[in-house]
Amino acid sequence: MVEALQRDYRSAPISDQDRIMLDYVVKLTKDATKVLPADHENLRAAGFDDRGILQITLIASWFNYINRVADALGVGRD
Repeated sequence: MVEALQRDYRSAPISDQDRIMLDYVVKLTKDATKVLPADHENLRAAGFDDRGILQITLIASWFNYINRVADALGVGRD
């Protein structure tokens, strides 16, 4: 499963709900200014409530933030 997700989550054997969540997270990661209300509606249609959408957004944003900080400081580089 991990290898399939690393290769391409869109073709990995995951649920439609997980795929929709990951589509949102990728969009958020690439350019959060392009996230629209329609993206939240897609998550709701997949079964996520507002709390779930908030949690997905906060967790993805935190990982994006901490990775950028680590990259900027050279943390983890040899």
